[in-house]
Amino acid sequence: MDIRQLQYFVEVAKQKSFTKAASTLHVSQPSISKMLKALEEELGVVLLDRTERKMELTDAGVLVYDHATKVLQLMDSLASSIGEVRNMERGRVKMGMMPTVGSFLLPNVIALFKKSYPGIEIEMKEYSAKHLEIHVEQGSIDVGLTVLPADTEKFGAVPLQAEDLVAIVHREHWLAGRDSVSLAELREEAFILFTEEYAIHDVVKQACVRSGFEPRVAYMSSLWDFVGELVATQLGISLVPRSIVRRLNNSELRTVDISAPVIDWQYALIYRKDGYLSYATRAFISFAEQHLSP
Repeated sequence: MDIRQLQYFVEVAKQKSFTKAASTLHVSQPSISKMLKALEEELGVVLLDRTERKMELTDAGVLVYDHATKVLQLMDSLASSIGEVRNMERGRVKMGMMPTVGSFLLPNVIALFKKSYPGIEIEMKEYSAKHLEIHVEQGSIDVGLTVLPADTEKFGAVPLQAEDLVAIVHREHWLAGRDSVSLAELREEAFILFTEEYAIHDVVKQACVRSGFEPRVAYMSSLWDFVGELVATQLGISLVPRSIVRRLNNSELRTVDISAPVIDWQYALIYRKDGYLSYATRAFISFAEQHLSP
């Protein structure tokens, strides 16, 4: 049984005429007769009671007509829905993002995207950078907002905006009056780092090692604001993305640029290389790249 058999049968039943059905479907009458005969043989029933004056559905024909009509309606609905998906009139993007970073980069972009594609839903969850990569790899989210570098064998990456890391210190710290400092000058400082699951933990440690020392870690936290509070109580210094400083909004803190080496913090959208990207996800990636490109 195929969809054409059902289409031909339903049209014949509606028209009560092979000739009229053939005209409506733009096929030959013998083609319709052949299709319906094959359908009857496959089902093992007679569908049409044909006489010289009229054509009526048999009891089996009524049953098949009811089901065939529903099947054809579902097929039309499916075709319409697929068209809506392809035209981005509907869809869903499951996105993961690093804490705070998403609130810094995405609100305006999402608002503009929703104006352009009101039928697309965006589902957002927060993960640390390392956990985010795991979820993208497993396919539980479609795309992730993270920082580079990413594993190029597993992920495709679309670079977005970049910023640098800066030092935050207490207002009475010896660095508070400085505009900038080299990382090597911080070798004796106590560092307040983010926990290991955050990408910034590795970035800071590796930058310190390249500057000739292993950072002395006083505390670690997974919370941006708590890191700021620890610095504000003179328990150590920390290195954070510049955009985070504005959000800490703490009068006890001072910002000092890192002059050498400059530590870049490059944001990017990542997606699984071997995974399927929906039309909606591709549209969002392209839109974000357009509005947040370097």
